[in-house]
Amino acid sequence: MDARTGKKIRLGRLFDEKSHKTLIVAYSHGVIMGSRPGMHSLDEMQRISMSLGRANGIMIAPGQVTRLEESFIGRQKPSLIIHLDYQSFSRDVMPYTEGATVEMARIEDVAATGADGVMTYLYMGYEDPEREKMEIARNARLARECERWGIIMMIEPRSAREARNPTDKTDPKILGLYCRVSAELGADLVKCIHPGNEDALRSVIEGCTTSVLVAGGSRADKPEQAYARAESAMRAGAAGLVYGRNIYESADPAAELDRYLQIVHG
Repeated sequence: MDARTGKKIRLGRLFDEKSHKTLIVAYSHGVIMGSRPGMHSLDEMQRISMSLGRANGIMIAPGQVTRLEESFIGRQKPSLIIHLDYQSFSRDVMPYTEGATVEMARIEDVAATGADGVMTYLYMGYEDPEREKMEIARNARLARECERWGIIMMIEPRSAREARNPTDKTDPKILGLYCRVSAELGADLVKCIHPGNEDALRSVIEGCTTSVLVAGGSRADKPEQAYARAESAMRAGAAGLVYGRNIYESADPAAELDRYLQIVHG
């Protein structure tokens, strides 16, 4: 037997067999941002996660797996993606100028849940190069563990300098660098922020040797803005989307999900 088969089976569940694209709902913001609209209480999370059954995947934090497990049980239910890393870079309350990352579970624990994949962060550009080295080593280790257990690995690379240099977040050169590094480490999927320019995003995607999924980011002021960004991402060659707040914070998450499924799969 070969763990590569496990990855192929799991990727086959996550990606639509006709469009070969995927839409993952990121429903794990509570672990880095606390209580939010659309995930204020457990009852609300259970109701909303059940309403998102048409998603290709739903990403949740490790501690919510048993609480939301009914959303993943059944042949037609979404893939379970585990938000593996805690990070302290992007929260609004008690923010750090430079944060840190740490995984919240082992890959063998993830495999035991029946999950198809994990998402980790890769922060680059620390003032201290030793910290970047440690992040590279950590993600490389996790990539080898995912290979051993047949688990999909998605890396979300980010700049460690975003708080001081907000332009890092959408700089195509920085995006291109850390997306390619993520692929070289062994990521099956790379989650990338849209730089705001379709040609720039296309260049980043073309320069990455694995599938790129585009992040939804903060909730847009108007839904049409988020739709336009999603459509741009798909035109640029994205393999799919990882959208969260623009779906689960809406008045009707199931209807909003259907709108994005149409954008991704046609």
